[in-house]
Amino acid sequence: MFQDTTEIVGTLWAESRNRLHSFIARRVKNDADVEDILQDVFFKIYQNIDTLKDPEKIYPWVFQMTRNAIADYYRSRKAEFTEIDEDAPAFAIKPNDTSVEEKVLSWLEPMILELPDTYREALLLTDINGLTQKELSEKLDISLSGAKSRVQRGREKLKDILLDCCKLEFAQSGAIVEYRQQNADCAAC
Repeated sequence: MFQDTTEIVGTLWAESRNRLHSFIARRVKNDADVEDILQDVFFKIYQNIDTLKDPEKIYPWVFQMTRNAIADYYRSRKAEFTEIDEDAPAFAIKPNDTSVEEKVLSWLEPMILELPDTYREALLLTDINGLTQKELSEKLDISLSGAKSRVQRGREKLKDILLDCCKLEFAQSGAIVEYRQQNADCAAC
C-alpha cells in the first residue's frame, strides 16, 4: 500500500514519538519500560503498515496499537500475590511493589467499554487517547461544560463499576496496596 515503508515510519517517528512517549508514560511508570513499549510500537508499525487500509486513519491506528502494547505489557508482567484471607480472594503486595496498582489500572479500559455510549466515548477520547476536555467538546460539537460533565459523570460511573467489583485499600501515599473481589460476576478481577 505504501511506497516506502521506512520513509513512512520515519515520518511517523518524527511527528509522533514525543506524543506517544507521553501517552505511554501516563500509563506506565518505569521509564525503561516506556522506552521499550515505544520501540515495540514502532517495530509493529513497521511490520504492519501495509495492512492499514485507509492511510488517513493512520494516527487512530497507531494509538490503538499503542494501547494494545500497553495492555500486553501489563498482561505479561507476573505479579506476586500473597493470600491474606482464606475466606475471601484477597491479595497483598510487598512494600514498594506496584504490581497490584498496575493490575487494577489495567482493568479500567475494559470497564470503560461497559459504560453507556456517551460516557464511554468521552473517557476513551480523554483518558485513553489523551484529548483535553476542550478538544473533546470541539470533536463532539458540544459545549465545554457539556464535555466536562460527560467526563465527570463517566468517571463517576467507572468508579461505581470498579467499587462494585472490588474493595480497594490504599497506602498513605495513595497507591493501591490491596484489593478484594466483592462481586463474583466481575470479569476484570
